[in-house]
Order: sequence, then structure tokens, then C-alpha cells
Amino acid sequence: MDIKIERKKGIRPKHIIWGIGIIGFLFLCWKLMTTDYKKTYSIKKERLSIGEVTRGEFHDFITITGNVAPIRTIYMDAYEGGRVVEKIIEEGANVKKGDIILKLENRALYEQILNSENNLSFKQNELRSTKLNFDNRELNGQRSFIDAEYEYERTERLFKQQELLFAKGVISKNDFDTANENYRAAKKRFQLVSEQVKQDANAKQTTLKDLDSDLGRMKKTLGMVYERLDHLNVRAPYDGQLGFLDAEIGQNIQQGQRIGQINDLSNFKIEAEVDEHYIERVRRDLSATIERLDKKYPLKVRKVYPEVRSGRFKIDLVFTGEKPETIRAGQNYTMRLELGAPNKAVLLPRGSFFQSTGGRSVFVLNETGTEAFKKEIKLGRQNSSVFEVIEGIELGQKVIISSYDTFGEVERIVFK
Repeated sequence: MDIKIERKKGIRPKHIIWGIGIIGFLFLCWKLMTTDYKKTYSIKKERLSIGEVTRGEFHDFITITGNVAPIRTIYMDAYEGGRVVEKIIEEGANVKKGDIILKLENRALYEQILNSENNLSFKQNELRSTKLNFDNRELNGQRSFIDAEYEYERTERLFKQQELLFAKGVISKNDFDTANENYRAAKKRFQLVSEQVKQDANAKQTTLKDLDSDLGRMKKTLGMVYERLDHLNVRAPYDGQLGFLDAEIGQNIQQGQRIGQINDLSNFKIEAEVDEHYIERVRRDLSATIERLDKKYPLKVRKVYPEVRSGRFKIDLVFTGEKPETIRAGQNYTMRLELGAPNKAVLLPRGSFFQSTGGRSVFVLNETGTEAFKKEIKLGRQNSSVFEVIEGIELGQKVIISSYDTFGEVERIVFK
């Protein structure tokens, strides 16, 4: 006879196993759906610098460093070459225009002066001798002219008398012809002497004029040689301070050689270098300031040099008002160069992240501040303290602004 087996009620062990398996499966599915597979980096929050995106006034300036220099430098080049025989003024001394700084000697120049003086003396003697010859010739010419004139007048008068007597038949034709011939000969002689006297006078005037011109040129040449002799005294070309002097006693200086400079200390300029990134924005008359001992001193850009070297270009700035009392050539000053007028903008504090990403991306913190995610952004202008944000992050968001060098290709940062 069959026995009916009743099914046991309640939870059996296999039910527990099945339940655990189902729960595990559901947890795995949830984990797969919620897990972020981005590359993650874990770091203590205290080790990072964090900045907040704000709206404020953007001051478009850059900070540059420059050296104080004299407002003007006047170079001294040797007009004449020679050997240094005396050094009168030393470097660093204040000089006035025309003060003798060095004395040189030049034997070849001395000989040239002697030759020029001898040539001038010879030309003067030649001029005197020529004048004397012309005077004697002029005197003899006047005598000949007087004699010819007298003979001409005498024969003319005699001819007219003989002509009148011959017409009356008192004298013979032979006597009349003789008087006529003498008259004509005397007339021709007088004309010839007159022409000779006139030519001698013209020759004298022309010759003496040429000799005077030659003499004048020689005197001018000698004067220029004397000027060269004076140039052996090297003089200060301007009032100021003798900045450097490259000359020692016994040293041979070549003509045109640079031997020193005068610094005009009536004012100062500041020579600075600027990154080539700003070459399109830096121009003349831009304003700048120096802050020293809680006091600001205004400047402006006087000159922009177009040449770029090693990624930088030079500018000169001058003070537009009061300048520091203790300013000296060679000092270094840090300046704030204004590139434009202040305006409202979205700002992000400056940090080392820019060197890592070039400002193309940042790590933005979530609302709870427990994680940070990489985000593409666009930055605009910058100064020494902030960047101008164009797009990518919003006001109030917090950003990691310290260096990203250790993050590599990480896209998510979890704070411990």
C-alpha cells in the first residue's frame, strides 16, 4: 500500500543559495551600469591648489623687469689716431663739453704739418715774386706807352704841318712822304704798345687771382691740418659722466676707434625685454608703473625695438613724472605694463596648470567637492594674477590650478 509523502513547508537551503545568486547577479548589473571607466587618479585634496571662477575687473597688464640706464649715451670715437701720452680724466668722473680727456701724439701728422707749412711758405714767396715781376713789367710798359704816345703825337703834328706846306708847294714831295711814313710808323708803334699794356694788365689780374686762390686753398688745408692736430686732444662731446674709457698711456689708438662713452644723467630710461607673444600689442606711449616703498611712479613706452632675439624683444621706457630719489644706472625694477583699459570679465586665478595643458583643459570639481573631472576650456587674455575665461567653465565652479604634470592622461581625480 502506497504511503503519501507530504511536502515540507518553509525555506530550505537551496532557496537561500538561489537567493544569494540572484542578489549577486543584480549587484553586478548595477555595478556595471554605474561604474565610471575613465582613468582615475587618487590624491589628497590638501596637496592641490584650487581656485574659483569669478566675475571681476580684468586689468590687462603684464609684469616685466628692466634695467635702469642713462637717458642717452654719447659714444667717443677717435678723430685721429695716435699714441696715448696723457690720461687726464678717469672713468666715472663728471665732465663738461670740451674737457680734454686724453692727449695723443702722432709723428706722421706733425711731419704733414711741417710739409704743409713749407708748401704754404713757398707759395707765398712765389706770389710775392710774381707780383714784383708784374709790377716791374707794368712800370716798363708805362714807360714804353709814354714814349710811344709822345712819338705818335709828335709825328702826327709834324705830318699835319708838312701836309699843309706840301699843299702850298713849299716843300718837296719827298719831305712830305718822309713825314707821312714817320707818322704811320709812330701810330702803329703806339697801338702795339697800348695793346701790350692792356694784355699785361689782364695777365696780371688773372695770374694773381689764380695765385691768391691757390694760396687760400693752401691756408685752408693748413687750417684743417691744425684742426687734426687739435683732435689729438680727445675732448668730451657732451656734459655728463664718463661711463668707460678704453685707453691707457702708451696704447696706440686707431682713427675711428671707439674709446669711451659719456652718459647723460639728466634723466633715466629703463630698458626691458618682453615675450614675443605680446609684440603685436606693445606700442609707443603705453603706460607703465613702478611701485617702490608703497609709492607708484608712472612711465611710458618711448621706443619699441622690432628685432626679436631668443623669443623676446626690447623696449625703452621713460618716467613721465616723479622718479625714485635713489635711482641709479644699473638697478633692476619690476614694472606693470598696461596693455589696455580695465573691463569686466570671467576670471580664473593663475596657476601652474597652464604650463601643463597650455590652458586648453582643466579639472573642474563636482558640487560636493569629492571629485574633479577634466574639461576642455578656452582662455583669452592673461596677466600676472588671472586668466580671462572665454568658454568651458561657469561662475562659481572650482578648478584645480596647481600643476598637472603628475596626472598624465587622467580624466578623473578622486580626493582621499
